[in-house]
Amino acid sequence: MDITNKTKKPLSVPLPGGKKLFLQPGKTGQVAPKALKHPPVLKLIEAGDLESADHGGGLKSRGGDVSSGPAAGGSGHKGTTGAMRQSGDR
Repeated sequence: MDITNKTKKPLSVPLPGGKKLFLQPGKTGQVAPKALKHPPVLKLIEAGDLESADHGGGLKSRGGDVSSGPAAGGSGHKGTTGAMRQSGDR
């Protein structure tokens, strides 16, 4: 499930199992569905600091946006634009 930081400050979201999710302002992260029932997470959602699609936040799906995510730009490796150099005997 996606959750979004709606504040203007970074958030440290306490998750079940003693884990934490660090979210910068306006950024979205993913958590397990059971994490949305975790009392500290519920408190942040009810306070309006976090927004979740599961809690009526109206968060839009990013499934149709081909420009987002690491897969949109190819493999993520920057290739060289010049000719390859070879070493050794020819």
